[in-house]
Amino acid sequence: MTETGADDSGPVFRLIYRSRSRIGAAERKHQLGEIFSVARSSNKKLGVTGALLITDDEFVQTLEGVEPAVRELYAKISKDKRHEHLELLDSGNVSERVFGRWAMAKVAAEGEPDIPLLTNVDKGGISPAQPRPTTKAQETVLDVMRQSLRHSASSAAD
Repeated sequence: MTETGADDSGPVFRLIYRSRSRIGAAERKHQLGEIFSVARSSNKKLGVTGALLITDDEFVQTLEGVEPAVRELYAKISKDKRHEHLELLDSGNVSERVFGRWAMAKVAAEGEPDIPLLTNVDKGGISPAQPRPTTKAQETVLDVMRQSLRHSASSAAD
């Protein structure tokens, strides 16, 4: 069973990418709050759902929705100055969304719980919401995202 919530009529296109973050440590909390706030609102309007894995140096994101909307969003992200070295990890049609209710969530890199995020203007950024259990289908995609970071880290060490 998958989570639903976004418009599920028609084929679902999934795109997974990785990029290096250009956001400095001092501005990270504020910038991530801004990214989250804008993405949550605009993704909902576009019918795009997904998950975002954030480390100090990298982003890995899964986007799901109708293909033109997902590709347009990816093109916009590729021009965002907060990202560099974008790498498309996977894309294609899938049978259904696995992140139907996830406008955005912080995905833990290793062993920590995944946390849906809320915009918190008073604290100048983002704050964790109540964690939710993940489905087997979600874990499969999240594992691909986490693996890409391990691969990236081992490549950087070479």
